[in-house]
Amino acid sequence: MGSVEYQPFLDSDTRFQNLSSDAIEEYLEHRHIALRWWSKLVLWESRLLWLLSGSSIILSIFNYMLSFVTLMFTGHLGSLELAGASVASVGIQGLAYGIMLGMASAVQTVCGQAYGAKKYSAMSIILQRAIILHIGAAVILSFLYWFSGDFLRAIGQSDSIAERGQVFARGIIPQLYAFAISCPMQRFLQAQNIVNPLAYMSVGVFLLHVLLTWIVVYVLGYGLVGAALTLSFSWWLLVLLNALYILLSPRCKETWTGFTVKAFKGIWPYFKLTVASAVMLCLEIWYNQGLVLISGLLTNPTISLDSISICMNYLNWDMQFMLGLSAAASVRVSNELGASHPRVAKFSVFVVNGTSILISVVFCAIILIFRVALSKLFTSDSEVIEAVSNLTPLLAISVFLNGIQPILSGVAIGSGWQGVVAYVNLASYYFVGLTVGCVLGFKTSLGVAGIWWGMILGVLIQTVTLIILTARTNWEAEVEKAVVRIKRSAEDDTLEQLVTNT
Repeated sequence: MGSVEYQPFLDSDTRFQNLSSDAIEEYLEHRHIALRWWSKLVLWESRLLWLLSGSSIILSIFNYMLSFVTLMFTGHLGSLELAGASVASVGIQGLAYGIMLGMASAVQTVCGQAYGAKKYSAMSIILQRAIILHIGAAVILSFLYWFSGDFLRAIGQSDSIAERGQVFARGIIPQLYAFAISCPMQRFLQAQNIVNPLAYMSVGVFLLHVLLTWIVVYVLGYGLVGAALTLSFSWWLLVLLNALYILLSPRCKETWTGFTVKAFKGIWPYFKLTVASAVMLCLEIWYNQGLVLISGLLTNPTISLDSISICMNYLNWDMQFMLGLSAAASVRVSNELGASHPRVAKFSVFVVNGTSILISVVFCAIILIFRVALSKLFTSDSEVIEAVSNLTPLLAISVFLNGIQPILSGVAIGSGWQGVVAYVNLASYYFVGLTVGCVLGFKTSLGVAGIWWGMILGVLIQTVTLIILTARTNWEAEVEKAVVRIKRSAEDDTLEQLVTNT
């Protein structure tokens, strides 16, 4: 397309919106054209970004809000109940959460390749293999849930907090198995671009969960164990809805072919595929949760745990929103690299990061303005409310960093840098952030604020490292790597080969 042919496209908003990535790649190649029509290019990319991320954000947020609301109700039972539920949710449930999500990332990768290669029946086998492995992991993790009291005491929690944490952990054992099944099923559907139905299910179950938790905890008076069992029930309801959609929806007619013993064959190659992504994700999730556990070792652990848990819940809520954008960034970058569009891939990185930063600025303002009101959603204890208010400025800093770090991680996943990012996470989070946090928390008067400053430092180092990696990326070279990966996958004739070469 010559430069004289650009003007008709650029003069028409409708035609510009309908342009292909091929045309946008040519526009970006002619920089004087791209700069002149910068706003339209941003709108073009933003439209694709929000089409991908909108429902994913809703799904991520409302799945997380099930646990979020449960902790809100337990917080009004008392400070000790909130501390016990929080430490169980972070130290026990969070451990399982990281493992399950890490394993499930392989489902989206392999199912996405199989769907793109039109090997639809293979997706059914992949899903069943994933569920088998997830249930196996759940069986092992069940022992940790059941004996959680001993585990919490072993890491330094007080007897009163450990006792209530064990009550809550045992009540969410059924939720562990529900998560083991739901996680692969949701990735299976997302690989087929079936996201809107998942979002509707998630919102519906959440609304019912709020009503049921209020009835069980306050009306029937079942307290902490009632809150835990209600959370488990809501997750099993989500599993039932996901399963019914897969079994009955015409959209899954070709990808779900029924149960088969083939799912038990070739599990080992598939299992190996989960390791790199699982390590990368677990290092990130466990870092934040480890800081909450450490705060329970400070003087006055109940106040420390309650305050950092409340702030961490809001940070996690923000993280769920950004994870939707991160997933969209990963898809956009991988799609454009696969289509040999290095300039569009690079442009997509700029747009998604700019969007996430603007959103984070708004979230920071909300947190700073409503710092007292947000803490009152969890507790009526004046000491806890004051402690949360003191941590709010640090929470705002973390929220701002969350506008950059998860997005760059999504870009890394889309570009295939999981192994590199795993090393970056290990060094920045554990060698630097955790060490500095412990020193400031226990050796100075900062206490829980010192632990949080350590977390901020770790995230900052990771973010700066990812920015440098992204800025130095040769996108043309990344396209060549993507072409090689696609060619290898296309030449594979069997599902086992597909898994092994991913």
